[in-house]
Amino acid sequence: MADWDPSLYLQFENERTRPAADLLARIRDNDLNHIVDLGCGPGNSTALLRQRWPTAQITGVDNSPSMLEEARKNLPDCQFIEADIRFFRPTQPLDLIYANASLQWIPDHYQLLPHLVSQLRINGILAAQVPDNLEEPTHVLMREVADEQGYPARGRDPLPGVYACFDILTEAGCEVDIWRTTYYHTMTSHQAIIDWVSATGLRPWLEDLNENERRRYLARYLELLTQQYPLQENGEILLAFPRLFMVARRLP
Repeated sequence: MADWDPSLYLQFENERTRPAADLLARIRDNDLNHIVDLGCGPGNSTALLRQRWPTAQITGVDNSPSMLEEARKNLPDCQFIEADIRFFRPTQPLDLIYANASLQWIPDHYQLLPHLVSQLRINGILAAQVPDNLEEPTHVLMREVADEQGYPARGRDPLPGVYACFDILTEAGCEVDIWRTTYYHTMTSHQAIIDWVSATGLRPWLEDLNENERRRYLARYLELLTQQYPLQENGEILLAFPRLFMVARRLP
C-alpha cells in the first residue's frame, strides 16, 4: 500500500483525536513509566500520552515513514520506530500499550490481542479503539461501487465483535472494560465525507486504480453518498462513526 498522507489525515485532526482522548480518559493509572503507542500515525495520539505522563518513556510505532516524520517533528522528546506493529517487540514489559485506530488493519485478533497482552507487565494495560463502521453507508458503498465496476474486494476484514473481544481478552488473563460509542461528525459536504475516508478506509480501494478508474469510482461513490446522507436543516451532514473501545488490565 502507498505511504500515508499526514496532511490528508490531519484535515480532520479534532475528529480523529477525540476518540483517542476518550480512550485515554478511561485509564485511571497515573504512575506509568513505559508506554508504547502502536500505530502512532502523525503523533496526535502520542501527544496526548505525553501530556498525561510527561516523565514516561514513550515510544511510537508505525510503518509509515511520512507519518513518523511528522510525529518526530512535533514530539522530539519521544522515540519513534518504523515497524510493523505485528512484529514489534519491546525491550521490557510495558505499563501501557495504547492503540488508537490501528489494530483494525491487522488480521486475526484471536492471536493479536493475546500477543499484545503478553507484552504487558502484571497490572499493565492494553487500551485500544477501532472503527466499527463496516456496515455504515460509507463502507457499504465502497464495496458496492467496487462490485458494480468490476474491481476486486480489497477493504479491511471484519473484526471480532464486542462479545468475542471480551472473551479473547478475559481468556488472555485480563480484567476488561469494553464499550461502543457512535460519534456524529459534522461534514460540510458529501465531498468532505470522501476527504475523510480517503485518508483511511478508502485507501485500499483506490490504490491499484489508474487515474481514469479512480475518477470513475469516486464519481459513482459521491453519487451514492448523496443518496444515503441527507442534508441537515443548516445544509451540513452528520456522519455517524461507531467505534469499539477496550481497556484490558493484565491480572496477576
